[in-house]
Amino acid sequence: MNTPLAEALSAVLLVAVLAWAVVRPFGRPEAVMAVPAAGIVVATGAIPLDHARAEAERLGPVVGFLAAVLVLAHFCDVEGLFQTCGAWMARWAAGRPVRLLTAVFALASAITAVLSLDATIVLLTPVVFATAARTGVRPKPHVYACTHLSNTASLLLPVSNLTNLLAFAASGLSFTRFAALMALPWLVAIGAEYVVFRRFFARDLAAAAPAGEDTGEAPRLPVFALVTVACTLAGFLVASAFGVAPSWVAAAGALVLAGRALLRRRATPLTVVRAAAPAFLAFVLALGIVVRAVVDNGLADALSHILPGGTGLPALLGIAALAAVLANLINNLPAVLVLLPLAAPAGPGAVLAVLLGVNIGPNLTYAGSLATLLWRRIVHQHQHGVDLREFTQLGLIAVPSSLAVAVVALWGSLQVL
Repeated sequence: MNTPLAEALSAVLLVAVLAWAVVRPFGRPEAVMAVPAAGIVVATGAIPLDHARAEAERLGPVVGFLAAVLVLAHFCDVEGLFQTCGAWMARWAAGRPVRLLTAVFALASAITAVLSLDATIVLLTPVVFATAARTGVRPKPHVYACTHLSNTASLLLPVSNLTNLLAFAASGLSFTRFAALMALPWLVAIGAEYVVFRRFFARDLAAAAPAGEDTGEAPRLPVFALVTVACTLAGFLVASAFGVAPSWVAAAGALVLAGRALLRRRATPLTVVRAAAPAFLAFVLALGIVVRAVVDNGLADALSHILPGGTGLPALLGIAALAAVLANLINNLPAVLVLLPLAAPAGPGAVLAVLLGVNIGPNLTYAGSLATLLWRRIVHQHQHGVDLREFTQLGLIAVPSSLAVAVVALWGSLQVL
């Protein structure tokens, strides 16, 4: 296929895949459009077969890790971890909206960093709805915090987000060095989000809850789940030192919790397979192939002319801003797949700046990340409306402020470490 035609076809197919992921007609999975699209770009020659195979091999470990983390998070929920979090939030907040918001920020940040953003969206968001109803406070600030922190708070560890795993592989950093460089950007970005939320939702947070709400008994601590998660996190650090892929560690943690549930007859093999979300995994692989076709047919050349060079503060700000804009135009997963090969030659600083942009930037629009799309569906399932104008207004304030301070913090971390 000639280059102009291949470029047009791959671009049209990418738009179709992303549009399907946003709308999900008839509730059909994202893979329904993505898998045939990947087949078309290969069959028509828009991408050589060896390039498609190489992209699948590159994404294979990432997809395997994602499957393991989804299973791990699901069985943490089976063990009662998220219900315990909800009970703790209700008791600690005692009907005070500001204290509940603080608790949601703390828990969502920790869960996103350790169990990935999918756990915050799929498992914590319904718990936050239930906790707000239980304590009588307005749910909006706390539910919005779940989606913002699922993106922003996923900066800390290589295992916190699918985009992080891709950036981690491209950066050449060790697990501990990655975490050390991202610790300060993670903290200041969350802090900036918290300040924005306190001001933006001041009216909702000032509304007192009805007096005398029962916060229930002290929750039972799911010790086994907590120990398994702690051991898994420690395993990531040890495995990194020996060059072992994090997917193997995540698989071990998932196997422990899933095996316990199977032995206690609280799950079936089919439950484990469903927890891994095979349709979503197929979507990620297929999307990667479609994006590779777009990159091979001209997008990489176009972006290479506008991507700032170097790792000084102005360059890092420009890289992060470009990544944030691209994430909102084509979704953050395609954006990171496109930008990482261009940023990697400049060093880990440029790679991490891309990561800041594609993780914080999606808080501006619904289509910015798959997590936000999933959050919107969960919110609608709870009969809670989401105002597009309000969501965008919040993003217009939160994204530039948190992204700017995070980039400055990254630049400082690079100078010190």
